[in-house]
Amino acid sequence: MLLAIDTSTGTSVAVVDHDAGVIAEVGTADTMRHAEVVGELIRQALAAAGVAPADLSGVAGGMGPGPFTGLRVGIAAAHAFALGIRRPFVPVVSHDAVAYVWYRDGGDGPMQVVTDARRREFAVSAYDGVDDDGLPTRLDGPVLVPRDDVPERRGTRVDATTVSAGGVGMVAELAFAAGRLPLTGESPLYLRAPDVTPSAGKRVLR
Repeated sequence: MLLAIDTSTGTSVAVVDHDAGVIAEVGTADTMRHAEVVGELIRQALAAAGVAPADLSGVAGGMGPGPFTGLRVGIAAAHAFALGIRRPFVPVVSHDAVAYVWYRDGGDGPMQVVTDARRREFAVSAYDGVDDDGLPTRLDGPVLVPRDDVPERRGTRVDATTVSAGGVGMVAELAFAAGRLPLTGESPLYLRAPDVTPSAGKRVLR
């Protein structure tokens, strides 16, 4: 059983189990208040699932793509919670969660996940069904492209305004069951440098 957190778009928190599926999921589409709401959403998800932190076997975190500030809030929260309960942290590409949910809910064939990267750009990943372990088969991406220059592909384009933490958690559960962890590295997929960078400092005259 996993706690899953994603803040690549809004903020989503879920409790999932390989056999039971998504047990509880809560969230908000607000893209500006990740830090303010993530702690309360974790509490709500655990309460709705009737699960104590000690019952969890790990914490899955959506690694993006997403804006720098929002994305790092969820990753930091997931890392901190995993450290607090002494369980592993499992990184998952957030677009994989979108694809998983789409295929789970009846989607079929090639599809393209598109999320808003702001500054008139989209983050894009392409998929072609699911493999024998039930995991989405990513053909390429995530990549950053201008909004008017999204590559044309056969199949369905899914413009995702939210990323389901339940999807993040189930991708992690399926990967664990198949012995395929980690699916991705622990470096966040910011796709763009942060707006604010450390100053080089000023020369001090003595």
